[in-house]
Amino acid sequence: MPEFHKKSRIERYLRPDKREETDLLEGLDEEYDLIVIGAGPSGLFCAINSSQKGKKTLILEKKKSPGHKLLISGQGHCNITNEAEIQTFLEHYGEHGRFLRPALLGFTNHDLIRFFEDRGLAMIQEKRGKIFPETHRSRDVLEVLIRECEANNVRICYNQVVRSITKAEDKFNVHCIDRTYLSSDLVIATGGCSYPATGSNGDGYRFARDFGHGIAEVGPALTPVFIKNYPFRDLAGLSFPEMNISLYCNKKIRDQRGDILFTHQGLSGPGILDLSRYIRPADILKLSFVPSEKKGELEKWLQDRARLDGGVGLRSILSSLPDSVPLSPKLIKKILEISGIATDLSLAHLTREMRTHLIDNLTGLPLVVSKLAGFDISMVTRGGVELHQVNPKTMESRLVKRLYLIGEVLDVDGDSGGYNLQAAFSTGMLSARSIKNNWT
Repeated sequence: MPEFHKKSRIERYLRPDKREETDLLEGLDEEYDLIVIGAGPSGLFCAINSSQKGKKTLILEKKKSPGHKLLISGQGHCNITNEAEIQTFLEHYGEHGRFLRPALLGFTNHDLIRFFEDRGLAMIQEKRGKIFPETHRSRDVLEVLIRECEANNVRICYNQVVRSITKAEDKFNVHCIDRTYLSSDLVIATGGCSYPATGSNGDGYRFARDFGHGIAEVGPALTPVFIKNYPFRDLAGLSFPEMNISLYCNKKIRDQRGDILFTHQGLSGPGILDLSRYIRPADILKLSFVPSEKKGELEKWLQDRARLDGGVGLRSILSSLPDSVPLSPKLIKKILEISGIATDLSLAHLTREMRTHLIDNLTGLPLVVSKLAGFDISMVTRGGVELHQVNPKTMESRLVKRLYLIGEVLDVDGDSGGYNLQAAFSTGMLSARSIKNNWT
């Protein structure tokens, strides 16, 4: 079993010296059986699993080292997948989850766990079924992938910025700054637009568009939202487990349940991040401190308490509100202020109009979205290559033979919790199997 040390053999890949890079460039042949653009998880996995004796595979990476986004995944801990039943995975990719069905069933979360454990990197399960490497180091995940590239004679060429791609006489011509590479099969694994400093700046959309592919509107996902006239700035850091939040654009679009976090400028937490793929500026989010279906019960409870304890302060009564998320004294005060109710009011002096307004805010406080956090913060990208133009059973383009599109470049994104990395590995594996079938 290999050991994973702080100074492991991957260091020369993470910080290759200039002499090694120059020697590698000079020694490369220009024609390959397969070229993969992008040394992220989907690209690396595709190259590893499509390798075959007598076939030459090349990965072109624009950065000076591989896996930049993988290294920062999960704040460097790498939430690689989820323990959930694979049949339920599809529910975590929004409306486009069905497209991933062949990929996910063909290479499951348990297959992915086994892949790394068979190569000496144990996995552990944590909250919400999240699976991490036992070492909690993204670098160890990347080391396994790079080692597999070496073992399978996959060449990685760094600092190669692809300018354009053309196809002539059944050969893809990949034009970089100072040279052109040729291949029979080509995989676009360039990622989306999130964390552009890692190299994901949307190049793949341009390459796909040049071959006739449509690109669904691209935007940040798994990202916090900013709120217009945000009232909870002084409550930043306050969180709520399993809160219900509803999204409206003229009418209700979607309900989401999950952990919510108040930030200095808006909302975050898994519940918001997972909903963010649907959120647009000017939409309305309604927070339910008390479930909306409990609205009638809440009104009766307040009326009953007014008859029994009318002289008690309203703030004190609300601290024992049934069926609510935890309400701190500061939050209760803020909700009363938002509702236009004096914070020292006694329950007996709560008018019917006040009570109605308070109940409305407790069961669905409306907040107007000003904007979403940008690509520099968003974990993934929503939108991408339109799925009807890609064969979900092979990841091959329906428009261009032997062109494959995998990972985040596609118009599919997952919830937080390991679902996006699983999709990257699963689509990488599916494309690899299809490529190998072409070669037999």
